[in-house]
Amino acid sequence: MKIAILVEGATEVAFREKLREFLQTRLAGKMPQLTFISQNGRIPKEEKLKRVVENLLSGRSAYDAVIALTDVYTGTKDFKDAKDAKNKMMAWVGNNPKFYPHTALHDFEAWLLPYWSTIQKRAKHNRSAPSSSPETVNHNRPPAYYLKEIFRVGKVTRDYNKPIDGAKILKDNDLMIAIQACPELKAFVNQIISLCDESKIIP
Repeated sequence: MKIAILVEGATEVAFREKLREFLQTRLAGKMPQLTFISQNGRIPKEEKLKRVVENLLSGRSAYDAVIALTDVYTGTKDFKDAKDAKNKMMAWVGNNPKFYPHTALHDFEAWLLPYWSTIQKRAKHNRSAPSSSPETVNHNRPPAYYLKEIFRVGKVTRDYNKPIDGAKILKDNDLMIAIQACPELKAFVNQIISLCDESKIIP
């Protein structure tokens, strides 16, 4: 099974190895070939997304499936919520059974918020975690805002760096903690698992 995963950019560096590590524990003997394809900032829209997906699903080196992973918070008003983002991506690509749209709600950092104690240690500050569940943090103050703020006020004396700090925060933590706290992350991971072995889906 060859799966192409379209990502916005730094998400790839921060998340790729941790995801593979997790999947290897559930898909022994059925591990897919995952290729993360960075879109340099954000997932394409409309006809461009359709072309990208169709190109990946055709030709001698065609993939078996394409998953697009977009932030809901893109700095624009393109998407109202996760459902709207998925519906729009599906409409742009058309009726293609090998395309699977998914979202990080509202951005990749939502999946880091469950590891707040690790974030506190890296930022060298004891600021408390956002009170709401990770994926309900909204457009006005998206999850990345909280990480940037704690690094800004902490004693670490540098800004939050998505690929470096994201990877470090994930490195020594169990991905299942974030999966159970973040329904959109669970849906994304289960999509990959279901393409390989439906019996291994996370309940």
